[in-house]
Amino acid sequence: MVTGVVLVVTIGIRNPDAPAAASPPPQPALSIPEQRPQPGAESPRAGLAAPVDRPAVSDQAELDAWATRVADKTHLPGRVLAAYGRAEMWMQRQKPTCHLSWATLAGIGRVEAGRGDFDLSAIGANGRVAKPIVGPPLDGSPGVPAVHDTDGGKLDGDKSWDHAIGPLQFLPSTWKKYQERANGDGGTPDPQNVDDAAFTAARYLCSGGDDLGTPAGWWRATLFYNPGVAYGQDVFSAADAYAEASVAP
Repeated sequence: MVTGVVLVVTIGIRNPDAPAAASPPPQPALSIPEQRPQPGAESPRAGLAAPVDRPAVSDQAELDAWATRVADKTHLPGRVLAAYGRAEMWMQRQKPTCHLSWATLAGIGRVEAGRGDFDLSAIGANGRVAKPIVGPPLDGSPGVPAVHDTDGGKLDGDKSWDHAIGPLQFLPSTWKKYQERANGDGGTPDPQNVDDAAFTAARYLCSGGDDLGTPAGWWRATLFYNPGVAYGQDVFSAADAYAEASVAP
């Protein structure tokens, strides 16, 4: 109880000299314990499942509530989690034997953001990144594969070499093959839109017919996305940590 305070209320008067209200400090990133399982030995946990997709019912409010709950526990942006959750929901209906979890997409998103040095929180309410994300040219420089242009520079702005694009870092050729519009409005899929990128990543991961709920299937799909074992281990560590946090009390 607070005592000895006189409360004065003024209506319609704003003190121009008053300091602006401070924004709440950003949440610290979730701690990700490093795990180094051998390929095929383990698969990460799935976490708190996204809502079930019901075509005849508007599920946006349910998805947003789920994303808010998971964001509080994982410290991931709720808008990004909604994209991952929607991708899981749609794959439950389109390819239920894949058993793709949003946590795997979140793990991939974290690793790609770390490699590309971009911030997933800088995504607007419409799902688009604040500034197009385009990786360095894949021009055969030391440690970089040589991938000649496949899209005439349409997606990455380079007519000589390909670049990884968007928050989930697709090669233009991969994007062209698996791209899908997430909201079903018939528009052109956009690799810089986190909804389209997450759904396209889900289609890509599930394209081989693997069951990502099993260790062998999860590793085959993840190494199909990026063939580096260390990459798969980093994704595993993040996915498992996010999944664990999502179901914590």
